[in-house]
Amino acid sequence: MTTGQTDYIQKAIRSAEQAAEKDKAQNYEAAAQHYMMAADWLKQAMKFDTMSAQMKQTIRPIIESYGQRAEEIINILKNGSDKRKAVADVDNCRRMMQYMVTDPKLSGTGKTHLVEALATECKSTLVAVNPTNLLSKWSGESKERVQHLFDLAREIQPCILFIDHVDSLYSQHNDIEYEISPWKNEFLVQMEDIRNDNSAVFIIAATHLPWKLDAAILKRFEKRIHIPLPDLKERALMFKIHLGTDTFHTIQEDQWIQLARRTERYSGADIAVVCKEALHRPIRRLCLATHFKQILNPKFDDHRQLWLPCSFDDPHAVPLTFDKILSAELCEPPVTLSDIQAAITIHKPTVTEYDLLSHQKFHWKICQECL
Repeated sequence: MTTGQTDYIQKAIRSAEQAAEKDKAQNYEAAAQHYMMAADWLKQAMKFDTMSAQMKQTIRPIIESYGQRAEEIINILKNGSDKRKAVADVDNCRRMMQYMVTDPKLSGTGKTHLVEALATECKSTLVAVNPTNLLSKWSGESKERVQHLFDLAREIQPCILFIDHVDSLYSQHNDIEYEISPWKNEFLVQMEDIRNDNSAVFIIAATHLPWKLDAAILKRFEKRIHIPLPDLKERALMFKIHLGTDTFHTIQEDQWIQLARRTERYSGADIAVVCKEALHRPIRRLCLATHFKQILNPKFDDHRQLWLPCSFDDPHAVPLTFDKILSAELCEPPVTLSDIQAAITIHKPTVTEYDLLSHQKFHWKICQECL
């Protein structure tokens, strides 16, 4: 599969996601447009001679499904009939494309970002998949999806196949649980075949719960890397990164470490959530302010005056609300240390002491087995 072909499939995925969102929001006209765009991108991808017959066979029903849904929506809009039609079949097709080629941005300690960097350094195509998207309640379909996944990896090699949350396959308790065992067996067989045929496919799996993986899976991954939570300096740097270089703030250099000390046991994803909350707080102050004062623009040296929220007893305060001020004349309040501290108070770490202890026990067990 060439780079251009992969790009077309990625564009189809994005269009399909937008279509499903618009469909569920009952914005049917926009949904129909995105469904047709998704189908068109897939048709463009199929024009490449490098696409295998098996891949084309997988894509054709997806194109048909998007076309049918777009046609249904157009008829609904013309005839004014009931618009509330389930889009489950379309969602299934979208998920099928996502497991074929996708690049999810999952939160946590940064495992996915490391894999992305590795793929870039190795000049390899990254195929990232969440195993739950491979599972199906229909007998035999999960196994077939796994086969398609590995066929795709071989076709676009050199390739890094990233299986995130691989432990989810062994902790399912739902109506598709009976499909887990055939899926696991097929996954093991495919991994063994990859190893034996010396193909340029490198398989990486990630998990938060390594102790839930059975011996058969663990043996296939000879190299195991523990990615710990960020340390003090790393957390301080994460606050800087997530707050953004263009953000108006009053945080002093020594205060980044103060914030890092308050966020022991926080993952990178936790810190991102804290910063997002902190960034929203100045906007709330702006919307709730009853008094403003004029200041020089802090970002540009053009002597343009802007309105900044202030307390009612400020000597330069003017009774005013933000909706009475032109947006170009508003000065967004800076993010302060208090904003981030308040966000930390609201959002606690998602990693517990028990989680850390469990990881330590697993690490100790693996080390003992290697002796």
